Amino acid sequence: MTTATDTNYKVADLSLAAEGRLLIDWAESRMPVLMKLREKFEKTKPLAGQRITGCLHVTKETAVLIRTLKAAGAQVAWSGCNPLSTHDAVAAALAEEGIGIYAWYGQSTEDFYWSIDRTLDQKPTLTLDDGADLIFRVHSAHPDLFDGIIGGSEETTTGVHRLRAMAEDGKLEYPVIAVNDAETKWDFDNVYGTGQSTLDGILRATSVLLAGKNLVVAGYGHCGKGCAMRAKGMGANVIATEIKPTAALKATLEGIRVLTMDEAAAQGDVFITATGMKDVLVKRHFESMKDGAVVCNTGHYDCEINIEDLKS
Repeated sequence: MTTATDTNYKVADLSLAAEGRLLIDWAESRMPVLMKLREKFEKTKPLAGQRITGCLHVTKETAVLIRTLKAAGAQVAWSGCNPLSTHDAVAAALAEEGIGIYAWYGQSTEDFYWSIDRTLDQKPTLTLDDGADLIFRVHSAHPDLFDGIIGGSEETTTGVHRLRAMAEDGKLEYPVIAVNDAETKWDFDNVYGTGQSTLDGILRATSVLLAGKNLVVAGYGHCGKGCAMRAKGMGANVIATEIKPTAALKATLEGIRVLTMDEAAAQGDVFITATGMKDVLVKRHFESMKDGAVVCNTGHYDCEINIEDLKS
């Protein structure tokens, strides 16, 4: 692990920075809108004086956002919202550029919260979140920071569910923008981005041929619809499970069979949970599944799949 007493970062290996810079440069060449904003804001510095703490996936795409926030005048500190998505080369490049980054692949739970705490040492004025772990950490362990925080943002369906529950209970202490409610997020990123990346993840992990397989999508919201669309395009027989009648009707009218999960469990070859809710797949479903069925979750947390039931 690379650390330094005179710099504010902790990454896996600082020698990976050159590789990370190449990856970020590649992403910048394919993110023209954000680059146009950077060109504008590095002149006007609208974020001068702001201290932004972020907890998002540390990937080359996120690095483009971080560089843009810094160019706009902000002081930035960052941690990864999922230890399994952190790209160590990207983290190294950001550390070398003076970003207060605490992220490395394969962090333990203890490392994860330690890293969030280090990013909060700068006493943020704004928070950026993916899954709401950063906001939860502020509320549970750093209530002294409330007065200095203007507001925050949350970009996932799952995180927005969590924060709306907090707000309804009167426990959300500062305003948060639900980025997931933006049309460009739910109708583009969630449908096309999540749809493609989910199937890409399945294929990378298993190399399974999807043509002819029964693929079960739990939840026919924007993410589930995107997964179904991509799977259908690759020749899979798509089945949707959905508790909302209008969403189930949409799936039906788009040529997708709708079943309960109890019915679908015995038929599916591949299962994707995309609901943001708990216990979509539990013991009785695993017991009904075919030997060798592929089970995965495309939501932010694995609570959709009851892991203890799966282990047993």
